[in-house]
Amino acid sequence: MAKTTKSFLALLRGGNLGVPLVILCILAMVILPLPPALLDILFTFNIVLAVMVLLVAVSAKRPLEFSLFPTILLITTLMRLTLNVASTRVVLLHGHLGAGAAGKVIESFGQVVIGGNFVVGFVVFIILMIINFIVVTKGAERISEVSARFTLDAMPGKQMAIDADLNAGLINQAQAQTRRKDVASEADFYGAMDGASKFVRGDAIAGMMILAINLIGGVCIGIFKYNLSADAAFQQYVLMTIGDGLVAQIPSLLLSTAAAIIVTRVSDNGDIAHDVRNQLLASPSVLYTATGIMFVLAVVPGMPHLPFLLFSALLGFTGWRMSKRPQAAEAEEKSLETLTRTITETSEQQVSWETIPLIEPISLSLGYKLVALVDKAQGNPLTQRIRGVRQVISDGNGVLLPEIRIRENFRLKPSQYAIFINGIKADEADIPADKLMALPSSETYGEIDGVLGNDPAYGMPVTWIQPAQKAKALNMGYQVIDSASVIATHVNKIVRSYIPDLFNYDDITQLHNRLASMAPRLAEDLSAVLNYSQLLKVYRALLTEGVSLRDIVTIATVLV
Repeated sequence: MAKTTKSFLALLRGGNLGVPLVILCILAMVILPLPPALLDILFTFNIVLAVMVLLVAVSAKRPLEFSLFPTILLITTLMRLTLNVASTRVVLLHGHLGAGAAGKVIESFGQVVIGGNFVVGFVVFIILMIINFIVVTKGAERISEVSARFTLDAMPGKQMAIDADLNAGLINQAQAQTRRKDVASEADFYGAMDGASKFVRGDAIAGMMILAINLIGGVCIGIFKYNLSADAAFQQYVLMTIGDGLVAQIPSLLLSTAAAIIVTRVSDNGDIAHDVRNQLLASPSVLYTATGIMFVLAVVPGMPHLPFLLFSALLGFTGWRMSKRPQAAEAEEKSLETLTRTITETSEQQVSWETIPLIEPISLSLGYKLVALVDKAQGNPLTQRIRGVRQVISDGNGVLLPEIRIRENFRLKPSQYAIFINGIKADEADIPADKLMALPSSETYGEIDGVLGNDPAYGMPVTWIQPAQKAKALNMGYQVIDSASVIATHVNKIVRSYIPDLFNYDDITQLHNRLASMAPRLAEDLSAVLNYSQLLKVYRALLTEGVSLRDIVTIATVLV
């Protein structure tokens, strides 16, 4: 017996039975009568939990950061309904004793809403229920349905985009696996939200029915069983009914709002406060226009002047602050100053062999608007992808690809980049630095607004869209690719076509050192049969035909 008890306590400490026990306790409230003091604690906890869920939903940067939300929504809905049942039992059994018989929380909420006038309080409470049921709950339910359908429709396009990034060397196998899991989790999340929203809607309907039962049943019991006057019974039971309904509807409204916020999130770059600063307050001209409208309304005769003037001043000040943000022209001026300073410093140096720049095997030049892609403060997105390209090409061909140098070039257009092989320009392209490339697939339906163009690497027709349109494009079946990935894919294509030209004498030495470490005798025989010039021609011919040099032992055996 003692051993069984210890095992049970160990399960509780490990958290394996914590959630099931909580759910069982919630269900037990339907059967077991609860004292008013315990009802006060549970109703307060229900409100606190709803507030916490709403705050987490507002601060989440993307829905998957709160993937537990559908489950929490179901548990809180179940808890709220069982509390309604428990409070209804108390109201109907002990309501004749006074408004405090159902607990201080129910009594206090009822008195706050009624405010001394039962009719007005009852009307306000009905309006609150209508807002929750028709506006918030119904809207969240519809959005959940549409989001679930669009997410499922966009899954093939997202999977194809992941495979394309993996094949281009922009991500490794582990990153691809993580992205696939995120895509599947996103589909599961919106599917769960679609189902959970039905529970929220049912909870709102149940709350309205419980309200009617409490009111009608309580008044009838007070009049016919406890001989209360109709006026006294109505006032007493209306107070408890409104208080009971309010402590249930406030958490319901908060959770419905949280559900609507979660399923309407489009951007995944920051929380709602971040998006408001970057989108709603981003344009000073809009704020100045609103300032003018508020001022005109303030001077209209008969209008309240102070509120409109106050908001006019507030909007004008906000617009002025937003206009002080650094502009793109300032960045361009700073870049030109840096170029001038570099030219001045260079002109003062003596010309010698050391001042003549060496030819780099592979280099990538960027216009000044693309330099942000290699900024450490932004995570070096282009640098990371270029490293991935080099790794994949080196692994696939069995030779070490030279380092790909990235530098700024003021001779290029602001959004232009150029790829150089052995100092000669191999290709160039011009892409919008602040946009994303939407690539249509076989699953794409409809057209998205944007700038039409062509993929720099393969010439396929694409549409350049704003970052805010990313979620919409994915839902329509487009593959959405950022600027860094577009450039890296182009570099990957060009470098692969120049692999034979990039293979040189030093690579032969490194390759033979590797061969000697695996088959020393074979390496000696190969050096005796063919010199470096002959080997260079052979290896370049193999690379031209697409033959990898990874299996150097087999290749050397055939040559010997």
